[in-house]
Amino acid sequence: MVNTKVTLCGIPLDNPVIPASGTFGYGAEFAALYDINCLGTFSFKGTTRAPRFGNPTPRIAECTDGMLNSVGLQNPGVEAVLADILPQMATYFRKPVMANVSGFSVGEYAETCAMLDASPQIGWLEVNISCPNVHGGGMSFGTDPAMAAEVTRRVKAVTTKPVLMKLSPNVTNIVEIAKACEDAGADGLSLINTIQGMRIDLRRRKPVLANTFGGLSGPAILPVALRMVYQVYEAVKIPIVGMGGVSTAEDVVEMMLAGAAAVQIGAVNLVNPFAGRDIVNDLPAVMEKYGIQNLSDCIGGAH
Repeated sequence: MVNTKVTLCGIPLDNPVIPASGTFGYGAEFAALYDINCLGTFSFKGTTRAPRFGNPTPRIAECTDGMLNSVGLQNPGVEAVLADILPQMATYFRKPVMANVSGFSVGEYAETCAMLDASPQIGWLEVNISCPNVHGGGMSFGTDPAMAAEVTRRVKAVTTKPVLMKLSPNVTNIVEIAKACEDAGADGLSLINTIQGMRIDLRRRKPVLANTFGGLSGPAILPVALRMVYQVYEAVKIPIVGMGGVSTAEDVVEMMLAGAAAVQIGAVNLVNPFAGRDIVNDLPAVMEKYGIQNLSDCIGGAH
């Protein structure tokens, strides 16, 4: 009997499969289709201090082996998440959940994280310094090592839960950003977020997205994500949550061999709402195929 259990920042997971923020909402729609407690956990919709409507439409564009999104962090704000959404979530998800946090200033990141830190349902705080779809925040913090470190320090100063810094691939040297976060006290890292891209409507001769640019996700970015996880694993000692184009159980194992302690699945949830369940169910057979007894033994196995 194979063992799919892993540990992320000291918190045990039944398996490493984690639906990524922005692709799984708060889990309610998926919980209506299957028991989402089969997942390791999930990262819920990116939360900001104040409610956000998000970017103008159209926000989604299809492309080969992936999609572009420019949703722009639409969410009801942290107070509504704490007062309304988390109590409802407790009725269908009994495991610790991962809270994804975005902000437009260092102080906003810290305030939102401090509020979420008080919730016993939340196991990890995933601090998104990598969103390419908002102006004046998000990715601007994740492309500068000093700013990434400052956000990390401020969040760690007001929280007790493990803090995972979510990094942008839209940088020259992701290792430099990763090390800056580790040195500032991050408990773990999540990478990668989407890669900036665009599509143009040939008839209108205009960008398809109202925001012009969007984040590319899906199978097309898996090789880039694997390369960056591999590089960061060699440079840091804290755990990595790997993501970017993962859509099968084989991809999960490959990401773990690159260095991931757990693996997020994103765009595939929008293609197949049962993807998380299917990947969890497929993992044991894939482990047996490749002679893996304990999945945790895979972490960094390609190094």
